Formats: sequence, structure tokens, C-alpha cells
Amino acid sequence: MKRKNLIAVLGLGAALFLAGCGGNSQETEAADTQAEAGADEASEGEVTTVTVGVVGEYNAQWDTVNELLAPEGIQVELVKFTDYATPNRALNDGEIDLNAFQHKAFLANDIETAGYKLADIGDTIIAPLAIFNNKDKISSVEDIKDGDIIAIPSDLTNGGRALKLLEAAGLIECNPEKGYTPTKLDIIKYNVQIEIMEAESATLANLLPDCAAAVINGGNAFTAGLNPKEDAIFTEDVDPETNPNVAQLINIIAAREEDKDNETYKKVVEAYQTDEVKATIDEAYDGAFICAF
Repeated sequence: MKRKNLIAVLGLGAALFLAGCGGNSQETEAADTQAEAGADEASEGEVTTVTVGVVGEYNAQWDTVNELLAPEGIQVELVKFTDYATPNRALNDGEIDLNAFQHKAFLANDIETAGYKLADIGDTIIAPLAIFNNKDKISSVEDIKDGDIIAIPSDLTNGGRALKLLEAAGLIECNPEKGYTPTKLDIIKYNVQIEIMEAESATLANLLPDCAAAVINGGNAFTAGLNPKEDAIFTEDVDPETNPNVAQLINIIAAREEDKDNETYKKVVEAYQTDEVKATIDEAYDGAFICAF
């Protein structure tokens, strides 16, 4: 967490760049709609800045968070990443204070496979997966035929989640013993002889012209200009009464384990989990995301 002089914070430009791993770059952008009146109420001369890693262009809620935090002398500064692999590494290494891009299952898998010492400190939204069609090729799930290419996320948790969605749509059947994270090797039956292509989640919308359909999550769909309510041909069941995996699909704010009880970070979570933020999410994204708090 960084402390900045109030004047310096208000003058900060929106495009600072941090070096990423593996050749990735991320753009740091202040969520800068903090109300001026609220800023004046902050402690004299100082604002506490909290950097939050995000992926995608669905961040209107953070403007509302900043308005709510202004009287506390706290400002969230967003650090934008272009892929799902880097934000947890950056958080673990201390390059950012928090991140807010992933669901519980994704975090659990990264902790297990990479050994990150990270903790879930607050629920945010559910971003349902959906099947988006190439409108030049198909208009419904029933139009998908043998040989059609379906693109899905390449990471284990979202890839498995996508396969379960294809199963729910009647296209394939997976080994039930693999739960909600099967792989392509766990497909035991193709009801339609589709070809499943795996790719990084953020690229799936760009690949859609080369496929019959792609399984894309709500955040990446919104960033690509797709509306899950209007453009999807099949959507993930996020009713906990009919989908036992929903609890693992809730997006969260994550911190380093050592900071999970940090009082400033708790205030960020509290500001997020308000009726004001819920109203922003409902209005800005037209039902694409479901508040989980």
C-alpha cells in the first residue's frame, strides 16, 4: 500500500505502466471519478492509495467505490492486466495491493499449482459463462454440426467450466467423477462431433470469426462488446439450487495472506459490497453480472 500527498494523487495521470512477466504489459489507471467534495473531507494532505489489479473493461463499479471511500481518505487505483495469468503473480510478488478479476475456483487452483500465498477477502460478482455464436455460421445450439469448431478457455478452471457448459447444452458428455473441472481427455461422448479449440480467455472473442461458437465469460464478453443477455445462444446456470458449483464461481477480491486483515483493505471490500455499487453494476452492465454480496 502506498501513501501519497493529496495534491500528488489528484494530479496523477491515468496511464502509468508497470513491467509484466512473460512480456505482458499492464496499464495503470486511476479510477478517477472521486467526488471533489469527498476528497476535501480526507485527512489533511494525505490519501491512502490502494492498487487493485483487474482484467477487462468493466470497471464502472470502482468509480462508485472511490466516491464512497473519499471521506475515508482512501483511493483505489486500477492496474489493468491483459491476461488471467499475471494478476495473481503480481499480487503475490507485492507489485499490487489487491486484485479483483477471478472466481474462487481460479484462485484455489493458482494457490495449489503456483504456491501463491493469497487469500479471498470478499465476494463481488458472478460473471456467467455463455456460448456466443458466429452469426454468419449458426443461430442456435441446434445448428452446431459435426466438424464445427468451438473455442473455450485454456486454463483448467474456466476450461473445465466451459466443458460443463457444452455438456449442459447437449453437445458432449464428461466423466462425472471429474466434477466441475474436466479436461478434454475427460469427454466420454460427443453427441455432436465438434472440434474443441483452447485459447487464452481474453482472446476468445477475437477468435469467434474463425469458429462456429466460443465459450466466453461475462467480463471478456462485455469488453468485446458482446451482451450475454442478447448475443449468447446458451448461458451457464448460476442458480445454486440447480447448479452445485455456483459457490466456486463467485468472483472475489484477493489479498496476500499477510494482509487479509488489513483495515484499509477491509474498507475497500465494505465499499464494494454496498447498495450503491450494486446499483452501478446493474445499470452499467444490463444484467451481464450478478452481484454476489
